[in-house]
Amino acid sequence: MNPIAQHLEEVRAAIAAAARKSSRDAGSIRLVAVSKTVDLERIQAAVDAGQDLFGENYLQEARDKIAVLGRQVSWHLVGHLQSNKAREAVALFDLIHGVDSLKLARALDAAAARLGKVQDVLIQVNQAGEATKSGVTPPAAPALLQEIARLPHLKILGLMTMPPWFPDPEAARPYFQALRELRDHLRGLTGLPLTELSMGMSGDFAVAVEEGATLVRVGTAIFGSRE
Repeated sequence: MNPIAQHLEEVRAAIAAAARKSSRDAGSIRLVAVSKTVDLERIQAAVDAGQDLFGENYLQEARDKIAVLGRQVSWHLVGHLQSNKAREAVALFDLIHGVDSLKLARALDAAAARLGKVQDVLIQVNQAGEATKSGVTPPAAPALLQEIARLPHLKILGLMTMPPWFPDPEAARPYFQALRELRDHLRGLTGLPLTELSMGMSGDFAVAVEEGATLVRVGTAIFGSRE
């Protein structure tokens, strides 16, 4: 077994164990293999091992990879997106995780309209209020979600967050709990299903699964450390 296949097996086993611990169906949790800066050979090794969902941060890099690998797999944009790049993002990605402003949402809506597409999106929430991270504040999330829900060419599937980094994954648990509780509140407020919670990365994805994650974004634990 190649190392990437082994790493994928280990991550999938950890997801399944966390799902069992929280009485969840492991099949409801999707693994997003974050492949930014990862070369095509290693991505192909992951595809050969059955991985069919990849997350990219940068449009140029994603464009080059998708040109080679095509649509045999699904592609998500997991990094920050500027509104002037909306058109290309809509053309490239099945799901955009990081919508954090009405300006960006309107740009995506217009781009999707031009392409005759309804673009799936997540609303990014900055739970910790970190200045270095994008995302709407939790108090502002209801108004933003209600505005975006009016845009005809966007479909809000749920929420995304990136908590602060902690050496102990348990320290991230309150942020995951808070996102799930915010999602539940927004469900009641809007009537939208909001089935997706994108939360958890290489160091804390098991805790995120225990708290309700449906999408976990794992890079280093699959592909190794980045330079």
